[in-house]
Amino acid sequence: MTTLQSVPSLGTHPASGSLPSRAETREQLARATYDLLVIGGGILGISTAWHAAQAGLRVALVEAGDFAGATSSASSKLLHGGLRYLQTGAVKLVAENHFERRALSREVAPHLSNPLTFYLPVYKGGPHGAAKLGAGVFAYSALSAFGDGVGHVISPAKAQRDVPELRTDNLKAVAVYGDDQMNDARMALMTVRAAAESGAVVLNHAEVTGLRFTEGRVTGAELRDRTDGTEFGVTARLVLNATGPWVDHLRRMEDPNAAPSIRLSKGAHLVLKRTSPWKAALATPIDKFRITFALPWEDMLLLGTTDEEYEGDPADVAVDEKDVTQILDEAAFSIRDQQLSRDLITYSFAGLRVLPGGPGDTSKAKRETVVTEGRGGMLSVAGGKWTTFRHIGRTVLNKLAELPGRPLADDMEPISELPKKLPLPGISNPRAVAHRLLVDAPAPGPRMAADTARHLATHYGSLSFDIARLANENPDLAKRIHPDAPEIWAQVVWARDHEWAETADDVLRRRTTLTIRGLATDEIRGKVEDLLGKRA
Repeated sequence: MTTLQSVPSLGTHPASGSLPSRAETREQLARATYDLLVIGGGILGISTAWHAAQAGLRVALVEAGDFAGATSSASSKLLHGGLRYLQTGAVKLVAENHFERRALSREVAPHLSNPLTFYLPVYKGGPHGAAKLGAGVFAYSALSAFGDGVGHVISPAKAQRDVPELRTDNLKAVAVYGDDQMNDARMALMTVRAAAESGAVVLNHAEVTGLRFTEGRVTGAELRDRTDGTEFGVTARLVLNATGPWVDHLRRMEDPNAAPSIRLSKGAHLVLKRTSPWKAALATPIDKFRITFALPWEDMLLLGTTDEEYEGDPADVAVDEKDVTQILDEAAFSIRDQQLSRDLITYSFAGLRVLPGGPGDTSKAKRETVVTEGRGGMLSVAGGKWTTFRHIGRTVLNKLAELPGRPLADDMEPISELPKKLPLPGISNPRAVAHRLLVDAPAPGPRMAADTARHLATHYGSLSFDIARLANENPDLAKRIHPDAPEIWAQVVWARDHEWAETADDVLRRRTTLTIRGLATDEIRGKVEDLLGKRA
C-alpha cells in the first residue's frame, strides 16, 4: 500500500496531467516575449490574465506570494449586489452587480456559489425603520429581476425559528432579501486554472525585484523565485501592475516620483464555531452607512467587518484586540451573548480594501476600480469588488485595446467577440456531484462520508471525481486530514499536482479550510509538508 509519505512529489514524479515543475515554468517565462505580463495574483490580476488569454494574447502572470494570498482570500465571502449602495442612489451600480452575481451563481460557477437568505433586523431606535427597509429590500430584489424572490418583511418569531441566536429584545420586524456567498480562495484558484487552460503561463511565489526598461518604457520584470532563490526575468510588450495594496510600491519602481494613487481600508473578520443551526445570514445596520454581517459559512459563523483607514505596511495587516472588540460589540446588537463567546473563535483574518485616493471616511468611499498609466507605459489597476471580477477583467482588456498606438489591438480578439459567460473549470450541479460521489463508492471499500462529498462538490465541482479517484487508488488518501473537518488527504495531493500549492499555508489556508477551522495542528502541517516534498 502506498503511504502518505511515499506519494510522489511535484517535480520529481509528477502524476499524469499534473503541472510542469517550477523550473520548467521559469524557463518558459524567461525564454519567450509575452504580449502581457500581469504582476499580481489577486482576483483582479487573475481575471485580467484569464480574459487576455481568451482574447488570444500571450499572457504571463506572476505573484510574489500565493494566488489570492492576501486581500482576495480575506473578504466577506459574498457575491452581492450591494444593498447599502441604494442609499446613495447608485441604482445602476446595484443592477450591474446583480447581473454579475447572477451570471456567476447560475452560469459561470454554480458549483462554487451558494444562495444565501439575508435577514435584516429592525430594532426600536435603530438607524432605519421597518417601512424604509421593507421598501429597500423590495427595490433590491426588483433590480435582480426577482431572481431570488421578492424582498419582504417577516415577524421576529419567524426569523428566530431560522436563526435561534437572533436577539429579539426590541426587535420590531425583519426584512428579507437574497444574495450569494462563496469560498473566495477556491473561486480565485479555479479562475487561475481557467487562465492557465486558456494559455496563460502562471507562477506564484515569484517576487518582482525590479522592472525591465527599453528606451524608457517598461518591458518586463526581474524576478526571484521565493522557493529556492532562483533569479530570472520576463519580457513583455506591456506590463500590468495588479498588486492591490502594493500597487503604489510597484509604481515607484517605474517612477520614483510617482504620487500616491490609492488609500487603504482594513476589513477584519472573526470565524466562530456555531452554537446552533443558522438557516439565514444577518445583516444588521450599525448606522446609516455601515452594516455588520453574521454569515453561516463552511459550517462556521463569519462575523465582520471593520472599515478603517490603514497606513502601515500591507504585509503587516492583522486583526488586533480593537478589531475583535468592535466586531463582537457590533454583532451583539442582533446576536445573543452565548454565540459571541471568545472561546468559540477559531480564526481571524484581515484584508485591505484598495480605494481611490482622497479625503473622507473610508466607509463612504466608492468601491471603484482605478486604472492609471505610468511614465514608462506600465498600466496599474486597483480596487473594485469581488462580485464584479469578470467585469473588471473585461474593463482592463478594453483599456489595453484602446492604448495610444494600439500596441495590442491587432493581436487580440475584440471584447465583444469573447464568450460572455464562459464557465469556470468543474462547472456542474454540486448536488448531483455529491450524489454521485456517495453512490459510486469502490467495491470493496468504505463509502465516502456525506460531508466530504458535499465539500468536494461545492469546492471542485466535477473535478471532485478526479480527487475521488486518487482516494480510491490509495486508501490512505481517502482518510480525513482532521476528524473535525470534511477534507481528505487526496485534496493535498491534488493541490500539489494541479493547484500550484508550494507551502503548508497554501494548502491549509487557501486550498482547504483547515486553518480557518482552527485545526491546522503542527502534526498536520508536518504531514502536509511531507506530501509537498518540502521536508528533508
